[in-house]
Amino acid sequence: MVDAHHHLWDPSVREYPWMAGDALVPIRRRYAVDDLRAVIAGTQVRATVLVQTVSSTAETVEFLEVASDSGGLVAGVVGWADLTAPELPDDRLLVGVRHQVEDEPDPDWLLRADVLRGLRALGERGLVYDLLVRAPQRPAALRVTGELDDVAFVLDHAGKPGIAAGEWEPWASWLAGMAARENVVCKLSGLITEADWATWGVATLRPYVEHVLEVFGPDRVLFGSDWPVCELAGSYADVLDATARVLTGLSADEQANVLGRNAIRVYGLSV
Repeated sequence: MVDAHHHLWDPSVREYPWMAGDALVPIRRRYAVDDLRAVIAGTQVRATVLVQTVSSTAETVEFLEVASDSGGLVAGVVGWADLTAPELPDDRLLVGVRHQVEDEPDPDWLLRADVLRGLRALGERGLVYDLLVRAPQRPAALRVTGELDDVAFVLDHAGKPGIAAGEWEPWASWLAGMAARENVVCKLSGLITEADWATWGVATLRPYVEHVLEVFGPDRVLFGSDWPVCELAGSYADVLDATARVLTGLSADEQANVLGRNAIRVYGLSV
């Protein structure tokens, strides 16, 4: 297995604006690579992709050092870059770039001319762009993935459907539109924290997961734990168990694709 989406952070080193508020107190502590090793011990996870958490080039450099020193566990880093003037380390472990578009006040931020130039530059370097959007940014995400069909996009957390509020439409139709873009794949990640943290179950997640698999197909879906954010609603083991149970309708080969092969291919991981 490859966990294609997890984080590490240390609030004593830098601030994490998205972590403000009482609800996030349980995860407002240091999470290091040794903590990652502890939660995957005894599982089938053999490699991971470490994903940015703040708009910081320093964090990206640190993550690349973590990956380099991890003995192959962290097989790739999705870092951060200022898309309006992207300057990126020339490092084989840098496999993609992400920005917290969901926090931009302008819902059309992705369509700005300077951002589009930066996205094209990423595509020219062969880097993947991870899309982190909520409902306000979804129309721009749909448009940009169509305009930049030579750039590879990974949709994080299935576009963050409002599971706790029972959202289906317009998310479901929008996701089908994203799946129609051949340059887009989707991460099966972060869904338990979009559901009610206290009451979610496999039955809650199943219709959303099944829709993701129906529109993207098992060759274009990647498993990610979203650890340690997931700890707000469940443990790493809970995420693995729920994922295994919602994938039971797939063949063994299809499950292998979702749980690892697709991540290796999309991110070009050496695993």
